[in-house]
Amino acid sequence: MAGTGAVARRTYGGRSAGERRAERRERLLNAGLELFGTEGYASSSIEKLCNNAGVSTRNFYEEFNNREDLLIALHDRIIEQAFQAVREALQDASETPLRERFTRAVRAFVSTTASDPRWARLSYVEIIGVSNAVEQHRIAWRERWTEFLVSEAKRAVERGEAEDRDFHLGAVALIGATNELVHHWSLSGGRRSLDDVIKEIVRVATAAVTAP
Repeated sequence: MAGTGAVARRTYGGRSAGERRAERRERLLNAGLELFGTEGYASSSIEKLCNNAGVSTRNFYEEFNNREDLLIALHDRIIEQAFQAVREALQDASETPLRERFTRAVRAFVSTTASDPRWARLSYVEIIGVSNAVEQHRIAWRERWTEFLVSEAKRAVERGEAEDRDFHLGAVALIGATNELVHHWSLSGGRRSLDDVIKEIVRVATAAVTAP
């Protein structure tokens, strides 16, 4: 009987305490995406987030230290998916020309981050300038993408498609251009096609690597 009672205390409605907590966390992440991605980070209080998620403020602080932690968790989720999409797009393209590799990578990245208008707003607008902690997180991701772009440029050098040089600043500039172009597209209301944005990013990226 004691063993049965212990099991009963650990489960409720057929779900364990860990499962219920995971569900609450997911509801908070969904609420954060909805509110940060539509009303904006500054307008989304913890109380509003909890009301949207259907959880208590105590539940919020069980999962996150503050709103910044929630924003970082959401940004990580989006950009990790984008990074994985890019890696998968290039998985069987080791021998393809530089422009084709860039086209595959850019299309994978842009199609992922812009697949939901809320993702685009969070990734390109709401994540910027929030606090030192969030900026450090964003810059860490920028460095990770910079390393990836430099490695692609070095691959082009090895294949004779570009001259060897320091590609670091060009990679940082390309990341900034990509962010601005996708953000511009997200605000255009469909006046520009996503294909046009991808082609422009690929043009800039290819020129940045192959220019003497």
